[in-house]
Amino acid sequence: MTLGPLLAIETSCDESAAAVLDDQGRVLSNVVHSQIKDHAPYGGVVPEIASREHLARLPGLVRRALDEAGVAPADLQAVAATYGPGLIGALLVGLQYAKGLAQGLNTTFIGVHHLEGHLMAGTLDPAFDLAFPFIGLVASGGHSALYRVEEDLSIQLLGETRDDAAGEAFDKSAKLLGLGYPGGAVIDRRAAQGDDTRFDFPVSLRDRGTYDFSFSGLKTKVRLTVEKLQAAQGALSDQDVDDVCACLRKAIVEALVSKSVLACRRTQVHRLVLGGGVVANSRLREEAVRRGADNDIAVYVPPRPLCTDNAAMIGAAALARLRQGRQHALTLAPRPSLPLGDDGRA
Repeated sequence: MTLGPLLAIETSCDESAAAVLDDQGRVLSNVVHSQIKDHAPYGGVVPEIASREHLARLPGLVRRALDEAGVAPADLQAVAATYGPGLIGALLVGLQYAKGLAQGLNTTFIGVHHLEGHLMAGTLDPAFDLAFPFIGLVASGGHSALYRVEEDLSIQLLGETRDDAAGEAFDKSAKLLGLGYPGGAVIDRRAAQGDDTRFDFPVSLRDRGTYDFSFSGLKTKVRLTVEKLQAAQGALSDQDVDDVCACLRKAIVEALVSKSVLACRRTQVHRLVLGGGVVANSRLREEAVRRGADNDIAVYVPPRPLCTDNAAMIGAAALARLRQGRQHALTLAPRPSLPLGDDGRA
């Protein structure tokens, strides 16, 4: 089977994205339209707004991706799109567009699991020699989980959040502090000026044998701390906010890194790949690399543009599946809830 060039589309949440990859997995173009400004007034993603924005933006993004890659639609050997998990309306826009294009071009179509895209982002960096098996940490606004990925792309879930995702803890805490949406980036900036020893925020499940995470207790502790400060002094000072951000960031990063290192050591897999929007956090990036070096673990941290949702990572996962001779029928439906099973399929 001829594998490339391939067009990939990602519309699982609030980024509209299109990318073109060649048959070696090289990224020829990768364009993303963020909807942050559209959702910021509401303090979170509004599903209907997301779907309408995808409808309006996707055709232009696909044209731009093809133009930047120097690839004509007729030259495409495959079209891929995320089919889950995500917002049902948002998924439907990208999936239907990709299936229609594949049918019109009489070419191969493949659906991609969004989290598998994050896990395969490491294959896009020629400077990183990604070997199998590896442990993958996916941390984002909706997901916090650890996986073991084998060479045949079978994927085993090792642990996941029992309640809230790490990104949600950042966003909800930022809203509580009046820092706006999205919260991760602004908390990271404010934390750099704060004292991360001032408040004792919990790292849940730290001393247990599980690879699972829990962040609901941390969110509660942040709320109680803020309420206590407000009761004592009427309003939070800038330093108070900086210190809360620093302690919150420290607790979340410790939970993510410690469980990742634990998984690598216990499984004797000394390769760790990070993915998801939370991986843009500066302390997480630094701590993962530092702790990896201390434990003889090779750590891959994607460039920030490949951490947040993008279509290049969807293309990487699609190419890996196509090399196995896998493709999907055009009857494939969007799946808003889509566990990543032991064999990498829903």
